[in-house]
Amino acid sequence: MMCLESDGSSGSSPGCGGRLRAGDEEEEEDGERGCCGRGAEGEVQTLSGRMNPPAVGKRPERPIARHKAPSLGRARVAAAGILSVGNVLNYLDRYTVAGVLLDIQQHFGVKDSGAGLLQTVFICSFMVAAPIFGYLGDRFNRKIILSCGIFFWSAVTFSSSFITEQYFWLLVLSRGLVGIGEASYSTIAPTIIGDLFNKNTRTLMLSVFYFAIPLGSALALGNWHKLKSLRMITGTLILIFVPAAKRGNVEQLGGQLKARTSWLRDMKALIRNRSYVFSSLATSAVSFATGALGMWIPLYLHRAQVVQKTAETCSSQPCGTKDSLIFGAITCFTGFLGVITGAGATKWCRLKTQRADPLVCAVGMLGSAIFICLIFVAAKSSIVGAYICIFIGETLLFSNWAITADILMYVVIPTRRATAVALQSFTSHLLGDAGSPYLIGFISDLIRQSTKESPLWEFLSLGYALMLCPFVVVLGGMFFLATALFFLSDRAKAEQQ
Repeated sequence: MMCLESDGSSGSSPGCGGRLRAGDEEEEEDGERGCCGRGAEGEVQTLSGRMNPPAVGKRPERPIARHKAPSLGRARVAAAGILSVGNVLNYLDRYTVAGVLLDIQQHFGVKDSGAGLLQTVFICSFMVAAPIFGYLGDRFNRKIILSCGIFFWSAVTFSSSFITEQYFWLLVLSRGLVGIGEASYSTIAPTIIGDLFNKNTRTLMLSVFYFAIPLGSALALGNWHKLKSLRMITGTLILIFVPAAKRGNVEQLGGQLKARTSWLRDMKALIRNRSYVFSSLATSAVSFATGALGMWIPLYLHRAQVVQKTAETCSSQPCGTKDSLIFGAITCFTGFLGVITGAGATKWCRLKTQRADPLVCAVGMLGSAIFICLIFVAAKSSIVGAYICIFIGETLLFSNWAITADILMYVVIPTRRATAVALQSFTSHLLGDAGSPYLIGFISDLIRQSTKESPLWEFLSLGYALMLCPFVVVLGGMFFLATALFFLSDRAKAEQQ
């Protein structure tokens, strides 16, 4: 540290380049300009602040060098990894029903609408509980809430494995309770990652976190249910290793974080945030499509093969899981590819335009709608062609998951993010996958009632019902385009606050 002291005269101090003149006593005393000189009580003004001279007869104390802990970055990455593993288990439980749908229908004797009701009840309880956990997540210890949620849904899932065929209503109830537990996780975990990282690093870590959606779904469809034993371990690891990240810590930039406001004021601010509203509506379209396709596509492809006489109708348990396994593998790979492609495309497009995030999402949605529509054309004659369309359509659809979360982080202030994630989860599930599995099953049953019972009409009725998905996806792409119109202004408002 270098200090150029004044010679005691009232003239200019050499270390200040002539900026301090005689009579500038306040500037010399306060040292606000970072210049060297003597202040009150013998203090020495230095380029970095004040320093008291050592007392006579005492050795001056050496300043202790403070270095940033080298393990801090690794600890944050490890915390994000633990949270991502928890999200895998989250979606593994969410799509467990889809992986064994034929067995459930055989065991409990329910039709398509009854099977779709299981997922609908789960999502309804999830979306009702999400705003509650969003409120708690903005005000209390987040990692304790996460761990308690994991322990709760783990216990309920374990208990549901003992339900017999006479108690289908009890299985429906258990799915509702699992939705409450999972709401705590999906609402709060992304906000912790948002407070651990910033900018492109945050986009990357959110990409890893949201890759858990297709991975967990694929594991559920592939009947990897033994991995559920990891839930209790993950909950314990969260309590021990995930840091209690300060809200908005990486974005303060030396300033003071805005004080927390009331829940009602938070809700009013979010409703007035046009980028947030339109991106939430677009997320609802994504949820509608993923919920319906994840629930019904394996069964639809099985019925297609029955019509093509390459497979037989399942009349006794256990039913074949080949289609679920293939669809799960495709979902896993396209999820990884889509998330990485979306993050990479957004990073590149940010060099071209500041509206890159919503525009990349819009292009992905509109392109996905084309290939989802082609699934139902190809499945009539070629299962391989249907799988190719699924591969491309899901890759484009999954490209917007991490980007959507990043849009929220940009346009919403840190002390309001858990509430924002919760409200977005509520609306996306309410308008999306809360009703889409049941709605598709209901339309399928309605078409079959007006036709004769046959494998052909079982296949066609479900296909006609699923044709609703690409139209909803196109609507979601239009909402992302609307988000692009207001993205810059809403981001600037959030940064100013």
